[in-house]
Amino acid sequence: MVGFDPKRHVGVHPERVSNISSTDFPGHDPGQDNAWNLAKFQQRLIVRVERLSNRSIDFDLVGVDASIANAFRRILIAEVPTVCIERVYIWCNTSVIADEVLAHRLGLIPLDVDPAFLDAKDSQNGQATDRNTLVFRLKVACERRKNAPRDATDPNVLFTHSEVLSSQLEWVPQGEQASAMAANLPASTNPNIVLAKLRPGQEIDMEVHAVKGVGKDHAKFSPVATASYRLLPEIILNPAKPVPPDLAEKFQKCFSPSVIRVHPQTKKVSVDKKSARFESMSREVYRHPEFEGCVQLARVRDHFLFCIESEGFYPPERLLPEAVQVMRTKIATLRRAAEALLNDTNANEDAEMAET
Repeated sequence: MVGFDPKRHVGVHPERVSNISSTDFPGHDPGQDNAWNLAKFQQRLIVRVERLSNRSIDFDLVGVDASIANAFRRILIAEVPTVCIERVYIWCNTSVIADEVLAHRLGLIPLDVDPAFLDAKDSQNGQATDRNTLVFRLKVACERRKNAPRDATDPNVLFTHSEVLSSQLEWVPQGEQASAMAANLPASTNPNIVLAKLRPGQEIDMEVHAVKGVGKDHAKFSPVATASYRLLPEIILNPAKPVPPDLAEKFQKCFSPSVIRVHPQTKKVSVDKKSARFESMSREVYRHPEFEGCVQLARVRDHFLFCIESEGFYPPERLLPEAVQVMRTKIATLRRAAEALLNDTNANEDAEMAET
């Protein structure tokens, strides 16, 4: 069909997809000069923010191979460091929640702490210092309010501390932490997370230690709630076989709202390029034989629509730069290893020639 390019598009058909595999060398095609050119890459590469809120971001990443886009997604989930509660020392817990469950819930609290202030521990059982550990205390006891109305039924009115909230975690500075973190005191990102419910006579007294980690060690260290991408949908109309005017509205209903526009007088069908990104690609149009040959569904191979939800210290717009920095560090490590291997190989060859 006119407009469909196998090099640029992934075909979406009634019961299958086509052209899904990239070449062995992404961005290279047989019979073409695809030598690396920084200027061309910079011209093709586009990062465009489509939506930004306090906790989520939608952005487009254009001009890279799927391997690069997926690498960023995996790094966002598993390798961008955060600070979470790792060790829980319980002195007293008379609530109905078991110690293990309460400790697990504490570990999942997202903390508003910049990981740059802390060093990662050398090992899981490494020595805790003010350079790698934050200390919090949680000491809460529930008592009956003496002046509570007799007819009251609300636990918050009848009792003090009927709910244990994440805001009740009290940071205990160690060493130089008080001065280093004075601008942004460590606390939970959400102060209203319910950890437990207490009744008169019950109390919780514990000390918790938070450390720096990454999501591949434990999911609680992941800085994102979700990090996903999909390829940009593209609806290609066939000019050789236009949609019949009497079927225009039926054709429109085969797609997500606002994706297909119908001219009120001529009933001519067109695609709204801005709304096409929201198409669900349900392939409903393929179920109707009267539309056969009128349209081809596809996805753009190098246009990725990212959706990221931040859950922790990082504002959403900072997450991708952090992932890029992690990738740069990994590339630098790989480069040093390759250079060391190359130098070692050259040294062995020189030694063999000298012996000969």
